Amino acid sequence: MSIETAQYKVQPPPQKKGKLRWVILGMTALVLVLNYADRAALGVAGPHMIKELGMTSTEFGLVASAFFFSYAPFSFIGGWLSDKYGPRNIMGIAVAWWSLFTGLTALGSSFTLLFLIRLLFGFGEGPQGSVSTKTMHNWFPQRQMSTAMGLAQGATPLGGAIGTPLVVALISVADWRWAFVVLGLLGIFIAIGWFIVVRDTPEKHPWATQEDIAIQQEKITAPITSAQGEVPPLRFYFRMPLLLATSVAFFGYGWVLFTFLTWFPIYLSDVRGVDLKGLAFAGALPWIFGVVGFAGGGILSDFLARRSGKPIAARAMVIVSGLIITSILFAFISVVSTTISAVLLMSGVVFSLYITGAQYFAIIGDVVPSQRLGGVMGFVHGIANLSGILSPIVAGAIIDHTGNWAMVFITAAGICLLGSILVSFFGRERTIDVYLKRYEPKG
Repeated sequence: MSIETAQYKVQPPPQKKGKLRWVILGMTALVLVLNYADRAALGVAGPHMIKELGMTSTEFGLVASAFFFSYAPFSFIGGWLSDKYGPRNIMGIAVAWWSLFTGLTALGSSFTLLFLIRLLFGFGEGPQGSVSTKTMHNWFPQRQMSTAMGLAQGATPLGGAIGTPLVVALISVADWRWAFVVLGLLGIFIAIGWFIVVRDTPEKHPWATQEDIAIQQEKITAPITSAQGEVPPLRFYFRMPLLLATSVAFFGYGWVLFTFLTWFPIYLSDVRGVDLKGLAFAGALPWIFGVVGFAGGGILSDFLARRSGKPIAARAMVIVSGLIITSILFAFISVVSTTISAVLLMSGVVFSLYITGAQYFAIIGDVVPSQRLGGVMGFVHGIANLSGILSPIVAGAIIDHTGNWAMVFITAAGICLLGSILVSFFGRERTIDVYLKRYEPKG
């Protein structure tokens, strides 16, 4: 009883011209640009913070990880709350919260205080993945879901590309503390804009037309529900092999991403001898490749889904291919002989990694109905972001105890590869069939 068999297919109506969803996408993208600009600031300011505050690499890794001790659980809590109170309210409050603690990072005068500030910062940033997914799901038809997530989440590397030279410039004219103050103030204005522009669904938006409402309701396949069409509880989705495999793959994706985000600027500075001006370019270039990868992966996945009529298989194929390429490239970062080679190779890593980025959100949207999407996506995103707790600490410990950067990159590559293997097996349609036959509620 696969969700992609003929009896489940819903034929989309003729395409119409409602365009308000693209405005909502643009506002979501702006929020996510800020989200990653705020995160990237710590890695760029890291060498200055370590020197000024006398931290070890392990201590700085703990500061970077503190964010994820709160971010990971609030990925789920924020998504669950968005199912109850709507994505508009939860995202708006989240942006204001994380912007406040971005600004307060400037007050960090010790390891302990910075750890506490970054812990509180993570409460606000946690909901962004699940809530942005629910927002796009509420506004876009299934045939455009991966494209929408690719363009929206593609703004996250754009935030890194913008945030890196911005933080470098602010450090050059002032110091690292002013970089956080400026980003924090900017975030408060964006939070106000979010509340003005965004509504939970087309039906609730005063600017929406009937075309906007009709387009959102188009489907290629229906989500998984009970035989009676009822929406199962969250635990029904939590034990799906497809969902668990996607969570592990997303974890591997996160391990590579957060190793790059936290440690690559420090690697360039300490090992490759890149100065502050060089860091503005070298740190930003991979993010630019990431923007292209995120958007391109989303568009590719939707194209394959429309052509095949099997969106789950299309998303899984992109995840597996992208993570395999990422694993191979990332393992060789420390082997290349020149700095420019390392930067270009890391740009390839971020590009291939981000090709998969929209798929984790889209594949959950294909399977889970809107009433449970925030909670389920939050669960998957929360598991993925446990990598943000572990990877900076593990990398810092490896560097402090061995000084072996190659081991840092190879460890991340191996974890990433594991995720691709699991999705290649559990992403197959027959596995979904087996699961549904086993767990279909008894009437």
